[in-house]
Amino acid sequence: MLQTPSGGAGNGTAAADSGLMSIGTVLNVLRDEFPEVTISKIRFLESEGLIEPQRTPSGYRKFSPEDVERLGHVLRMQRDHYLPLKVIREHLDAVERGEAVHLPAVGGRREQGDLVDGVPADEPERPTTARIGRAELLAAVEIGDQELAEWESYGLISPLPDGAYDAEAVTVAGLVVELGRFGIEPRHLRVMKAAADREAGLVDQVVAPLRRHRNPQTRAHAEARTKELAGLAVRLHAALVQSALGVRLP
Repeated sequence: MLQTPSGGAGNGTAAADSGLMSIGTVLNVLRDEFPEVTISKIRFLESEGLIEPQRTPSGYRKFSPEDVERLGHVLRMQRDHYLPLKVIREHLDAVERGEAVHLPAVGGRREQGDLVDGVPADEPERPTTARIGRAELLAAVEIGDQELAEWESYGLISPLPDGAYDAEAVTVAGLVVELGRFGIEPRHLRVMKAAADREAGLVDQVVAPLRRHRNPQTRAHAEARTKELAGLAVRLHAALVQSALGVRLP
């Protein structure tokens, strides 16, 4: 469960008398549970109406503990239930109105035993991933169409067959922007993309026999095994980079 700081906490970055936090402080709080979250992602969720932080006279965002808790709920529902942002917003708004609501089912998701066209389903269908349009992605990370086209040419971001993007595209784009502030250009990141593709290929080799298995339960287990192996691969990659640089990340 996400824990938010109380009162004037925030290591001096929040207003001591109001408990409001800067976006940087919010990022640090959220990263305990959501290590992939970025400032660009928080801004995007604000632009989609999921949160409404206060603004200082100079335009800086200030988040209340309630804003941070709401952000945690949004990120959790995206991660755990693959819900689109519109559904998440409607759900949270209903909760705030005091309505008794149930977490909406993900479109396309079903349990074993459900009927599909009158025939029992052999296995649960994979949930639908949250999607955003090209214009939304550009607005979320504050880049132009030409920049996005360049990133796509390097394989850093790829649209779905219908031209939309999945939620991970926002995370990748935000990280590309942040690395750019240090002078690391998108073309420099091709080596990282190649390494990620090789790691993904290795994971896929391990789980491929499970996906091809005749037993529906074994095939369903492939998804959980993929997530587990992906998490281990990411942790190993981070540890190797830290070891090579001789640094320890917080």
